[in-house]
Amino acid sequence: MKSWRGDARRGPVGEMGGPIASGAGVQSGGSAENAGGHRPDDGTQADLGAHGRRGGSSGTPTVGIVGAGPVGTALGVAIARAGWPVTAVSSRDVGRREAFVGLVPGARPFVEPEAILDEVELAILAVPDDAIPAVVESMRLYSGQTLVHTSGLLGSEVLQPALAAGSHIGAFHPLVSFTAEVERSVEDLRGATIAIEGDDRIMGLLADLAEAIGGVAVRLPQGTKPAYHAAAVLASGGLVALLDAIVTLGAVAGLDERGSLAVYGRLIEQTLANARAVGVGAALTGPITRGDAGTLQTHLQVLERLAPGVVELYLAGARRELRIAEERRALSPEQFERVRAALAKVV
Repeated sequence: MKSWRGDARRGPVGEMGGPIASGAGVQSGGSAENAGGHRPDDGTQADLGAHGRRGGSSGTPTVGIVGAGPVGTALGVAIARAGWPVTAVSSRDVGRREAFVGLVPGARPFVEPEAILDEVELAILAVPDDAIPAVVESMRLYSGQTLVHTSGLLGSEVLQPALAAGSHIGAFHPLVSFTAEVERSVEDLRGATIAIEGDDRIMGLLADLAEAIGGVAVRLPQGTKPAYHAAAVLASGGLVALLDAIVTLGAVAGLDERGSLAVYGRLIEQTLANARAVGVGAALTGPITRGDAGTLQTHLQVLERLAPGVVELYLAGARRELRIAEERRALSPEQFERVRAALAKVV
């Protein structure tokens, strides 16, 4: 049996629930024939080993990717460059299949997801969250195989329909904003947090894979994926929404988008640096920490008149700031009430 072991690791946000070790669980066992008789879409029969799947010669498992969109393609390229054999890709989009194989020449192209199981020991589902259940229904793992998905929202339990005796499931979510620019996404994986969860026996394997592509593995406690993912959405899409509001207000002040990002982007960077240095609460500055209710009222009056689409976002942020200021004891009771009243006047 092949075995891939990971050392105990500590993530950037504290203990990860104990050692990520004992990755033995990916082997070359199983049936030599897939029940569906799948073949590569180039019409040739796969060059399978004695156990039905080609094994990696470097001590790492053979890897297959289901989904050749931005996430699957970037992961395929990064994993192959790390020296792990990426031997199969599945996509129903012929253009994406061809593009993937052009970037990862060792990968054999397939149309149907289940077809890659004759080729690989570790299968990675890089498809939209809503598509995962339907894809999994078509897949049945061989003993010794591992199946993981890249969803930030769903837990590994969504993969249970594919389980067979001796197989394993998990989740492998790179905290990266993937784009169609493959090289940029591959580079962004370096230093990125990669959230992993699932069977204990494959945590070492997934941690090793994260390290191989330049990431930092963080093991999530079971049942926490939705909260983790919601925070990620705020950090990415939520920040874009905030930037859009800033650009809207900058336009009122005569700045174009580039000008607004140059002016306020530096302030954002300084605030993030302060939060890292002294903590989030201590990094809060501005009129709310001073109890300046009059400034808030003026802001809201101007926003209602010139940028009404920004009012709701401004209020949500201000009310959150007020809670932080209260926890910091930055305001007197009188100041707190004046600010709260100013923020409550706008519905």
